[in-house]
Amino acid sequence: MELIWFVIFAVLLTGYFALEGFDLGVGLLMFGRPQERRDHMVSSMAPFVLANEVWLVAVAGTLFGVYPMLEGEVLFGLYPIVVVMLLAWVVRDAGLWFRRRLGRSFWDVMISLGSLGLSAGWGVALYSAATGFTASPLHPLGLALGLVTTALFALHGRAFLAWREGGKARGFLLTGLAAAAPVIALLAAAAPHLLGATAPGSTLSVLSFMVLPFAPVMVGAQVWVWRTFRRAAPAPSFF
Repeated sequence: MELIWFVIFAVLLTGYFALEGFDLGVGLLMFGRPQERRDHMVSSMAPFVLANEVWLVAVAGTLFGVYPMLEGEVLFGLYPIVVVMLLAWVVRDAGLWFRRRLGRSFWDVMISLGSLGLSAGWGVALYSAATGFTASPLHPLGLALGLVTTALFALHGRAFLAWREGGKARGFLLTGLAAAAPVIALLAAAAPHLLGATAPGSTLSVLSFMVLPFAPVMVGAQVWVWRTFRRAAPAPSFF
């Protein structure tokens, strides 16, 4: 049971980086683009934004349910980073919702800044987790990994836009793998620690009974979104 839940957690976290990564990448690439191009970029990613954010909610729920001993360690060790990333998330999503209602140019800049904060924050968080949450948020290696994740997400966003505009899916899939590579490496290294910190079998049984029946619904919704909106970007979206 411990191994099954580790695989589920790993798939969810990897899926978040591979999917939300292109949303953040598109947000990064919006900076400095003409208004018409920014509208097209937002329309391209709009159908996937909410579906991709569901992966992070699932990651958080799995982390705190399956690895309760790590909850305090993660929140305490990453507290400054978590606060910054939450603020960046709010700013970025506010930009998406308000851009067609209040000052489009201003909110487009907020989308880019929020995407930058989230992208760099994930790199810093991964480095902190790799060091056992002992490293300073401003450690040079952590900041360097933040730059790497930002660059990978931007590359992924560029490949996503190319795919949405009629390009081949191969490049998009490869950049998705590259965007998820840092978290895959961390999960591989942390697997023994995570397996040792898993909740008791009785807790996992209850979680399995309560959560796993909904897994097909989540997977089905994701498949529906991608099958429905896999073609070229539509004209103006609700964002």
